[in-house]
This record gives sequence, structure tokens and C-alpha cells, in this order.
Amino acid sequence: MAVCFPPLVLEESEFLREAPPAEQRALQEENPDFIALDLLKVISTKAMGDQDLPGVLVSGFKGPHGICEDHVRDLQKHFHLITMEEFLENKTQLAPKIRAVFVWGGRPAVDRELLRSLPSLRIVASAGAGLDHLDLALIASSGVKVASTPHAVSSPTADLGMALLLAAARRVVEGHQLAVSPDTEKFSINWMGQGVTGATLGIIGMGSIGYKIAQRARAFEMKILYHNRKRRKLEEEGAVGATYCARLDDLLQWSDFVMLAVSLTPQTQGLVGRRELSLMKPSATLINIGRGPLVDQDALVEALQTGVIKAAALDVTSPEPLPSGPACWASGSGHSLHPLF
Repeated sequence: MAVCFPPLVLEESEFLREAPPAEQRALQEENPDFIALDLLKVISTKAMGDQDLPGVLVSGFKGPHGICEDHVRDLQKHFHLITMEEFLENKTQLAPKIRAVFVWGGRPAVDRELLRSLPSLRIVASAGAGLDHLDLALIASSGVKVASTPHAVSSPTADLGMALLLAAARRVVEGHQLAVSPDTEKFSINWMGQGVTGATLGIIGMGSIGYKIAQRARAFEMKILYHNRKRRKLEEEGAVGATYCARLDDLLQWSDFVMLAVSLTPQTQGLVGRRELSLMKPSATLINIGRGPLVDQDALVEALQTGVIKAAALDVTSPEPLPSGPACWASGSGHSLHPLF
């Protein structure tokens, strides 16, 4: 089933500023939340027919990687959308028309073969914040620009992070399973979750998403710690009541909930492994809304099975989806799994 992102915010760029003033106004006033990124809009023309519009290569419109129907309608106002299936069937005719690739959910894959086959390609535009699915050096070597939407999904992702935290703390998944199970005869009065108010949340990665998580956590009267490559301004810390931890180890040791909101890079891959998990409280919960490879998944399964930490709530895993495996995913105390949107 195709999954819809919220409307992606139009963000000004040097490419938009280079467009004629009339074109800038038209693009910004027509629909400021239009899914087509500003980099794509600059290549748009005022042609009458669909075939005269600039070609944009997309994965497709149906199936698990299909673009959301609402966004397809918006995109088709400005571009001639060409699916991978159509392109592969007629490369000779379609390749010269394609000036952009729109990456939705990591598809289509932009590899060396594709880049070589698109002589008119100017832009690879990816919906979402992360770029770990793109070989940026390879794309740049072809003289092609890359666009993403780093702020467009910040609020929805922060919402999901808090939802996972609450689901794990209040044992929502287990409660649902008990409520619908035909084997449930009564509920134990001692079946309780974990308190959130007054608990300490450690945020790893205090970028746009991490900061919005802090804003939400403050409303739950949580104590907020954060670890980041660069410390936030004092006024930004004060606005959400956040305390900076220069050492990741300190954050892990002091937090009741640890939330990963950091990008996947060679430096952050495996950021939380067996050693880091051993530093966390036995009552702690790990929440990952970044990327699956940020966490050593085998070490996490072991930590859950042996009681090193209490629970995990994951929007991302490695691989996705998870193969059938450890029973702790299904029956562990407070564990929550959520498909990456």
C-alpha cells in the first residue's frame, strides 16, 4: 500500500532565486506546500501539452513504493511523469526528455547505469530528510544537483517519536493484544506501565527533528538531555529546558528514555551497540526514529532478552521489514514496532 507523506514545504534555494521574478511568484503563490521541490519547479515550463513538460522519472504510481495519488496530481500539473517501467521499455525516446529524478521511498535507485542513460538529467530530488540512500559523490561527479526536504517531515517524525515513546511506556501494544485476545479472562490490577511525567528523555541528534521532540517532551514535563555534534544556542536550550551532554555515555547512563534522531552516516552506523546498551538503565527504553543501522540489532535483541534494558520502540530496523525471528519482538514488555513512513 502506498503511504502518503504530508505536503512537503517549499523551501527557497539558489535555483529558485535564479528563476525570473514572475516565475518565482507564480511558484510560491500557487501552492506553498506543493510536493514538487523548488529545484524541480525551476525546470518547469508553461507548455500546453503534457508531452512538452519537462520529464521527471519516478518509480511508479502503484504498489508499496508508488507515489501518493494526491502528489501525483500536483506533480502532473508541472511535469511529464515517466515511470521506470515506461522508461525501460522505451529508453531511446524517453531518456533525452528526463531532466529530473524524483525519489520516493528510496525508489528509483540512482546508480551509475541510470546516470549514464540520462543525458539531460539536472536534478535528483528526494522526498524526506535522509540522503543515505543516495551516492552523493557519484551524483555530483555527473554534474547533477541533489535536493531534499530536511524540514518538511520534522513535525510528523517528532509526533511519531513521541507516539512510540508513549506506546512503550504505557504498554499500548501489549494492552491491545490482551484486550482482543480470546484467552484473556481478566486484567491484572498490577499490570502497569512506566511513568513519563518527570522522567528523563535523552535525545541523540538535536537537529530539526530532535528539537521538535524536545518541544513535545517538555509538554509532558520531562527532563531533557541531548547529545549533538554541535551544542545548541543557550536560548534554544532554555526554550525547551534541555541540558547538553558533551559525552554520549553520560546521556545513556542518566536517561529513562533514549531517542535516536540522528542521520545515518559512516560515523553514526552502529552508534548504539552492546557497550552503549550496557550503560543504559535496566528500566530504560530505546526509541529509534532515525535509521535501522544506527543500532546493532543483534546486540539490541540480546539486551532485551537478558534484561539489560526494559523495552524498545522502533520506527526503523535493519533489514526492513524484519524477518521472522526473536520472539521478544512479539511478546517483549512494552516493545513497539512501526513501519517506516
